[in-house]
Amino acid sequence: MNRIRLYPSGHEVECKPGETVLSALEQAGYALPNNCRAGACGECKVKVRSGEFDQGMVLDMALAPEEREQGYGLMCMAKPTAEILEIEWGTDDAQPKLFPPKEDVSFIVVERFVRTPRILELRLRPLRKPVRYWPGQYMIISDIDNEISPRAYSIANAPRIDGEIILQVTRVEQGTTSHWIHDQLQPGDRVKLSGPYGTFIGDPSAETPVLCLAAGSGLAPIMALAEAALGRGYRQRVTLLFSAPHATDLYEQGRLALWKVRHRNFKFIPTLTREEGADNKGRITSLLPEMFPDLSDYSVFVAGSPEFVDDCVSVVRKLGAKEKLLHTEGFHRQRSPELPSPDRMVD
Repeated sequence: MNRIRLYPSGHEVECKPGETVLSALEQAGYALPNNCRAGACGECKVKVRSGEFDQGMVLDMALAPEEREQGYGLMCMAKPTAEILEIEWGTDDAQPKLFPPKEDVSFIVVERFVRTPRILELRLRPLRKPVRYWPGQYMIISDIDNEISPRAYSIANAPRIDGEIILQVTRVEQGTTSHWIHDQLQPGDRVKLSGPYGTFIGDPSAETPVLCLAAGSGLAPIMALAEAALGRGYRQRVTLLFSAPHATDLYEQGRLALWKVRHRNFKFIPTLTREEGADNKGRITSLLPEMFPDLSDYSVFVAGSPEFVDDCVSVVRKLGAKEKLLHTEGFHRQRSPELPSPDRMVD
């Protein structure tokens, strides 16, 4: 197994035999600008500090002969042949580049599960190519005939080869879209998804303990982020606090229990606000100061209703959480797509 070392951070990523540097970095959660993925555009050009690699077939217009002599390579085609390939790719540059949103992509409902009395889970598969996204982002769902108002829901899983996207939808009393999803959508039905949108993503190169705070279906983007981090072998502590009124409102118990067994650095703590006799009874904001008196070295992710997010942010700031490591996602009834700025886009 070859390894890619990022300079100057020193972080290392495993690269499977025959895998390109670009693919290995993306699988590990690191961003690298790219476009053609075929050695023709030059977007993924970086300086190789040490180690041998097979550059493959690339165009001179993308990588000039003098650039090759200076040690530059195109990572979309480069395959390490040395045990360690060190490239110049600092932490600041490794911030995720967001994928351009796609409009009205056809998906099919393959499964649906009732997770709680108010939350339904949809599992959707694309009819064609998978939609590329970062864990923590969201999609907008609508019906094929454009009769139902489009609504935004966070993706509840990390990217998968088959392109499956999981949405967890809370039934809203006056929400026609949530009622359509809960009462009418069935396996085999076609829907349209647009996206991805949102910037509820952290710096994949950050090596800090992680604290995730979620309430209701705010658990969805947190699950996607945690699945991606644990899947790429994140070594720091990852703690997830999930607030629910009653035990019947807790869900994802099986997957969370599996993560606890597989990953010693993962801890799940449910908190119940209206359940008598619960081990952790009360709101997250009242439990945090005793559980985490100092959050100055933590990456903190908060997702749920705007009120829940605001209350949690107020408390974690008092506990020392740093702004650059604080990430929030407040679920409003009607959410306008959050378009990425041009300097954070990549195709």
